[in-house]
Amino acid sequence: MAEELEKVDVVVVGMGWAGGIIAAELAKAGRSVVGLEKGSSKKRSDFIGVKDELRFDNRYHIMQNLSGDTVTSRNEVDDTALPIRTTKDMQLGTDIGGASLHWAGATYRYWPYEFEIRSQTIDRYGEDKIPDDMNLQDWGISYEEMEPYYEKWEYTAGISGEQDPLAPERNRPWPNPPLMETPSLKLFKDATANLGLHPFQVAAGNLSQNYENPDGEQLNACMYCSFCTRAGCDFAAKSDPLATVVPTALKQDSFELRTRANVRRVLYDEETQKATGVMYVDETTGEEYEQPADVVVLAAFAFTNNRLLMLSDIGEQYDPETREGTLGRNFNGQYNSAFNGTQGLFENERFNLYMGAGALGAAVTDYAADNFDHTDLDFIGGGAIELRQYGFGAISSSNNRPSDTPSWGKQYKADSLHYAYRALRIWYTNIAMSYWHNYLDLDPTYVDEYGDPLLRATYKFGSQERAIAQFGVEKCHEIMEEMGADIIQDDEVPEEFNHVYSGGHYTGGVVMGEDPETSVVNNYLQMWDVDNLFVVGGSAFPQFGGHHPTPTIGALSYRAAEGIEEFLENGEQLATAKGTLRA
Repeated sequence: MAEELEKVDVVVVGMGWAGGIIAAELAKAGRSVVGLEKGSSKKRSDFIGVKDELRFDNRYHIMQNLSGDTVTSRNEVDDTALPIRTTKDMQLGTDIGGASLHWAGATYRYWPYEFEIRSQTIDRYGEDKIPDDMNLQDWGISYEEMEPYYEKWEYTAGISGEQDPLAPERNRPWPNPPLMETPSLKLFKDATANLGLHPFQVAAGNLSQNYENPDGEQLNACMYCSFCTRAGCDFAAKSDPLATVVPTALKQDSFELRTRANVRRVLYDEETQKATGVMYVDETTGEEYEQPADVVVLAAFAFTNNRLLMLSDIGEQYDPETREGTLGRNFNGQYNSAFNGTQGLFENERFNLYMGAGALGAAVTDYAADNFDHTDLDFIGGGAIELRQYGFGAISSSNNRPSDTPSWGKQYKADSLHYAYRALRIWYTNIAMSYWHNYLDLDPTYVDEYGDPLLRATYKFGSQERAIAQFGVEKCHEIMEEMGADIIQDDEVPEEFNHVYSGGHYTGGVVMGEDPETSVVNNYLQMWDVDNLFVVGGSAFPQFGGHHPTPTIGALSYRAAEGIEEFLENGEQLATAKGTLRA
């Protein structure tokens, strides 16, 4: 029988960006907060001097072990889903910092169009522009309302940026100047400018200089060591929760952090329609605990947020046959970004590609959002075209060779060496829409080590996914040609999703909106039917925007923290028509 612990104001499940922001903001306000993290404790010293490509990039050392807790996957509603057990096919963050511990750092705000995508698409093109299979909906909040929360997150994270010429005017400049411009980035910028596009340096969660954030946390200048993506930063030079919000929370006497705390249920009182706390297992001892709280915050990864609600029988499960229900609806993510670009090989240009950073890059957004006319196109939305200099490793660099090179032998060795410094890649980070046939539910066959059903993902390409990817490949080809590549190798867009959940960008299922019939949470991420339960993170995305998700998760988390504080003061369902950031 689970041991009941002392009640607190707020219990937060997950200690990534979302949970870290919630914990830090409410603890600073004097609220008693307990943070529960399924993974282990992590600190900066764990990564000092650890530059190991094999360990992090090939063996995924800081990713979740999928042998027990994973997701099953299928394309069609009538298929039998199978578990994803290979970390190469799906990388889930774990430990303190979560997925944000190993993010690359590319920082974009979503566009005004993307927050009001359905209404703005209808206004410009008519309702017939929206395909019948698409669950397209507005977010229930405008860009103007989101802007101050974006700003607050950017200044907490210390983002290094340069203004996108096409983006809305900023209220304040980026907190730090952009990262260095390398020869490869200059080549991209010159080529795109020649084509009449509007290049700029990608805003980065890799700091260009030493910086102290508003909470007094010290972040350091990036050393361009190339160990950003899939690795923790040993310099505290990456904008991650381990360098920012988690230490801020830990400095507050009212906050307690517990690791190896695997939350299995949200406790719910049907009579009062309130969440009363959570039940979790201490995976060090195997003992079960109940943590009561006035407010429960699920701030874990999108898969976990969905699964906990389903296991706790909270919310109405989406049914694809009737199209009714909201929980699990609008599962989406940036899966096709792995094949919507092109590689250029240069005979007479050499680039030092072994120095880099996760978001050291240049981009154009001329083909993002609704910045270009879609009248004669068979898709809506868009994304950025990027060139990034992540920093090659000794293992990964061997993949850069002409497609007709043999996969072994003398020619393979010669081409691998020759093109090690001569290969550049650009890609399109396009929007990923939600469709009626893509959703999450509990798997009827497979269970985890506790006997709880695994989460099942049903996902296949909708009517526009291949079209927008092919458009991106063609635009990337044009740019690479202008850059002067001697060999251009375009990605081939696959016929169907192949269950490789690349990139770590999985969202939806607990989506936000202004209508309880099509959303689970309001624009404070408060559940419509359980007003003391907030579900924070990428699970709230009604569809995936045309850029990387972390800044939007951070901004929504600051808004949710404000809403939780207001709820604790007033104890009422929050008004969601308008919102302003408190001073």
